[in-house]
Amino acid sequence: MTQFKVPLVIRGKVIEEYDTHFSGRDGATELVTPSVGKYMSELTLTRPSAMSDLYAISFEEILDYLEQLGTRLHLRANSYVQDALDLSLRTSGLSEGILRDCYANLHKLFGKEQWRQTVDRTIGIDHVEGWVEHAIGNGGRAAIRAFGARSVHIIAGNVPQVAAITIARNAVTRGDAIIKTPSNDPLTASAIARTMIDMAPDHPLTRHLSVAYWKGGTEAVEERLYRPANIEKIIAWGGFASITHISKYLQPGIDLITLDPKLSSTILGRETFADEATMRAAAALAALDVGVYNQEACSNARVIYVESGTDQAGLDKANAFGEMLNEEIRALPPHFSGPAVRMDPALEAEMSALRLGSDWHKIYGGGREGAVVVSQMDEPVDFAKLLANRVANVVPVDDLEIPVRAVTAYTQTIGIYPEALKAQLRDRLSIHGAQRIVSLGGSGMPVFTGPQDAIEPMRRMCKWIIDESRPETYLKQVLVKEDEGAMA
Repeated sequence: MTQFKVPLVIRGKVIEEYDTHFSGRDGATELVTPSVGKYMSELTLTRPSAMSDLYAISFEEILDYLEQLGTRLHLRANSYVQDALDLSLRTSGLSEGILRDCYANLHKLFGKEQWRQTVDRTIGIDHVEGWVEHAIGNGGRAAIRAFGARSVHIIAGNVPQVAAITIARNAVTRGDAIIKTPSNDPLTASAIARTMIDMAPDHPLTRHLSVAYWKGGTEAVEERLYRPANIEKIIAWGGFASITHISKYLQPGIDLITLDPKLSSTILGRETFADEATMRAAAALAALDVGVYNQEACSNARVIYVESGTDQAGLDKANAFGEMLNEEIRALPPHFSGPAVRMDPALEAEMSALRLGSDWHKIYGGGREGAVVVSQMDEPVDFAKLLANRVANVVPVDDLEIPVRAVTAYTQTIGIYPEALKAQLRDRLSIHGAQRIVSLGGSGMPVFTGPQDAIEPMRRMCKWIIDESRPETYLKQVLVKEDEGAMA
C-alpha cells in the first residue's frame, strides 16, 4: 500500500503532524493527515471582525493576487501541483492523459480579466467594492453591499478544476473559506493553498483560506464545525447521501448551497439524418458530450434522444448513428478522453445482461473503451443513471415531446442539434427542470464562471446587506396617519 501525506493548511500555516490514517478509494493507497479535531480552535473563525483585513484591499488588488498565483501554478515548475497529480493518477477515475491536461492548464483558471468579467456579471463589482445606493420610494434610499461569508466548501474530486474555482470564488467574494477535500483528490486545493503561502504568507487572501481532509461523517469534527458561531454558509458539491448527511447540521444562521449530482442528455432533431456526412458530423460532436472527462462530470451526456422515428427505417438510422458514435468516442484525443481506468461493476453486470439476451437493444463496442447501447424502442435503458465509463444510450423517438417530458429537476445539461432547435425547445426544457442548454459538443465543457445548477453560486456565497434611509418628514406622516386612524 502506497502512503500519501496530506497536510492541514490553516490560515497561512502548514501543519504536518501526520497522526491520522485513512484508506484511499482505490484500496491501494493510504492517506495520512493531521487530526483536524486537534486544530478546531484555529480552523474556525469565531471572531467575524477578523475579516476586516479583506476590506482593506481593493478588488483590483484581489485580481492582481489571483493572476500572480496563476503564474506560480504551472505543472512543470510547482512541486505541490506535481504531488497532486501523482496522487490523482492513483485515486481519480480519469485517465492519465486527461489528468495531465487538467493540471497543465490549472493556472489558466486564475486569469485577471475572466474574474473581472465574472464578478461584474454575476454580482456587480460595485457591490463588492462598496455600498450601492438605490431609490426605495417616498423619498427613501437604500444602500446595498455584498459581504463575504465564513464558509465551509465540501468539494468534489471528479476534476481538479473544482478546487481552483472554489479558491478563486472565495477570493473575489472576500470570504473566509474552509475547504474539505475529497478522498479522490485530497491534494489539489492544498497545493494551491501552499503556493499562496509561498507567494504571500501574510496577505489577507492567504490568511482566509484553510484546507483540510477528514472522513465525511466524522461527528467529532462536524458537530464542532457546523455551528452558526463558526460558519455562515456551507457550499456542498456532493452525492445525495452526503447532502442528506450535511442537512442534519442546518439551523438558523447557516445557509446550505448545494451543487448536487445531476444527469444530462442530448436531443438530436430529424435534420441529423439528412445524409451520412451530417450524421457523422453530429456523431463526432455527440462523442465530445459523452467522452470529455470520461463521462465523470454531471454535464456529460448519458442518454441521446434521436428524432429518427421508431419504424424499421428509423431504427436503422438510430443503429447506424450508434455505430458512428461508438467509433467517434474511441477516436477522441487522449487529453480529452481515454479508456476507463476502472469499470463500475454494477454497470458491467447490466451490460452483460443485455448482451445475453435482449431483443430490445443493440450494443456497439464494449470493455474499457466504452460502448453505445441503441434502444430498439423509444425508452432509455432502465439503468440509465449508471451510465459511465464512456457508455451512452441512443434512444429513437417519433416525437421530441418524449425527451422534453423526460427532463426533471435532476437534469442539468441538454445538448441540442441543430442549433435552430434550441430556440424551439429551451423554454419548455427549462420549465421541466433543465438547467443548462448548449450546442451539441459543448455539454462536457461547463463554464464555472456563470450560473451553475440553475443558481448563481457566487451571489449566494455573499451576504447581501441593506442600509435603509427615509426622510424624517415621511416618518412623521406615517405617525400622523396612525394617530388620525386611532382618533376616528
